[in-house]
This record gives sequence, C-alpha cells and structure tokens, in this order.
Amino acid sequence: MDVYRTIEEIPVLPNSVVTIGTFDGCHRGHQEIIKKVNSLAQFNGNPSVLITFDPHPRHILQSKDKLPLLMHIDKKLELMKSLNLDNVLVIPFNKKFSHIKAEDFLSNIVVKHFNPSIVVVGYDHHFGFEREGSPRFLSEFGKDNGITVDIVAPISDEKVNISSTHIRGLIKRGFVRRASFELGWVFGFEANVIHGAGRGRTLGFPTANFIPKEKNQLVPARGVYCIRGRINGKSLYGMCNLGVRPTFDEDDFVMEVHFIDENLDNLYGKKITVEFLERIRDEQKFSHSQELIKQLNKDKHFCVKLMQKYK
Repeated sequence: MDVYRTIEEIPVLPNSVVTIGTFDGCHRGHQEIIKKVNSLAQFNGNPSVLITFDPHPRHILQSKDKLPLLMHIDKKLELMKSLNLDNVLVIPFNKKFSHIKAEDFLSNIVVKHFNPSIVVVGYDHHFGFEREGSPRFLSEFGKDNGITVDIVAPISDEKVNISSTHIRGLIKRGFVRRASFELGWVFGFEANVIHGAGRGRTLGFPTANFIPKEKNQLVPARGVYCIRGRINGKSLYGMCNLGVRPTFDEDDFVMEVHFIDENLDNLYGKKITVEFLERIRDEQKFSHSQELIKQLNKDKHFCVKLMQKYK
C-alpha cells in the first residue's frame, strides 16, 4: 500500500476507484466500503484509492471540546493496509483546506489526480466547505462528469447502525466488548509506559502507568478491565484500572496495568498496545487497603479465567 502525506506527492493515476472519509475507527461499516472499493477496482483492473484527513476535521473546525478519537492515524493506516488498499492519501487538514468548496475538492484534487471511474462513499459522508458535499451532491457531480457514484448503505446490528459515534458512546460507558464487535477489531491503543507512584507494588500488585500515543485518544469509562497487552510481538494479559484511586483519596486520573506473571521493570519507557477485552467492575472506594487487596485478588482470578477465552 502506497501512502501519500501531501497532495503534491500523488502521481496521476488512471481510472481509479476512490473513497473519501475520516474513517475514525475503521469499523465494520467502513470496512464494507473499503471491501466494495477493492472489489470494484479488481473487477475493472483499476487501482483502489482511499482519501482521508489528519488531523480529524472536527479538531480544526471545533477548537473547544475536541472529539475524542477511536484511533491514532498510524493505527488507521495499519488497518487499511490489512484491507489491501493500493493507495491512501492523508490530506493535512487545516483552516485553509476547510474552506475549499465541495466541487473544487472533487475537480482539483479527486478528478485531477485520480481520474476516478467510480467513487464509493458511505450513506452519511459529507465533505467540502460547510459540509456541502453530501451523497446527493456527489451523485449529481458524478452524472455531470461521467463518474459512477456508489452510496453504501449502513451496516446494522440489532437494528442499530454501526457508526463511529455509536461506538464512541459504547466505549465511554465501558461497553468495550460490544464496541470491539462493532469495530471488527479489539478496541485498544498504543501507549507509552511511564513510572507511577509505585503504590501498586506495596499492595502486591505492581502496575505500570501508561499514557496514550494519541493525545485525543478516547478512553473507556472508569473501572477495572481485563486487558491484553502487546509488546514486541508478545501478548501479555492482565488487569487495568482507569480512575483516580479513591481508596487513597487521590484526584489525578491514572491509567495503570498489572500484568499477570510479567516483570514490569522490562516495560518502562517502552511502547505497548493495550487492548480492552472486557470490563470487570466499577471503580470502588474501599475502607482500607486490605479490603482493596482482597478485591484485587478476586479481579486477578477472574481475569485468569477470561484469558483462556482470548488466547
């Protein structure tokens, strides 16, 4: 898969099959669009092209309360590569670019560089200044320019349309297992392992604190999770706490993980992928540390049982 980070890098491609979108989460609905692009491209003997944006357009258009993201751009590209796309253009999105009208975007970028014979988009995709480029707008543009436009209907499960917005809501409420089903991959993110206060070690459950690689990363609801860590190709299982450690009257939000049967000293300063398998319980305040240790032992036993399901 060839990745282009600026419009200027793009070679002129003949009769490509193109899709456009932010694709945050690259969920099952997005995957359906990409599969259709690949299928049409292979059938017609044309290259497949996906156009996306970084940073997320809403981070530029909305300066306050930035949208929490399901994935870092690197994770997005990793998934796109696994879906066998030929070309991906990552357009640097900024204020100037946000003012480009939909027709100009199509004419001066999509048509000029990719000569699309077919454009495939999701049913709810909009693009261009003030979101003028609706599926209907794109269909009219296609008719005027000899381009076939294919609008992909939503993918539904239990009468709920799978979307990035719906998946974000699930994760915010802690329903990570359901979110992973709708994503089509286990929700998690790459993080840097850092030193913490060392309180877990005094309890007999040494933990490694971590911070996400993506500064606007969506993080699950507070609580305790059974997780899988990946580092240097090795899978590590354990339990993760997201919260403020109320038993010790602390206020700072921390993300910490205790790996089962693993020496944490080898992890500090390294990058690790944390995958949230299942939520075990809410964050709780215990009357004393011994009560907390008793609960942590129960959590660990439960995680050990769950591990067998994911190995």
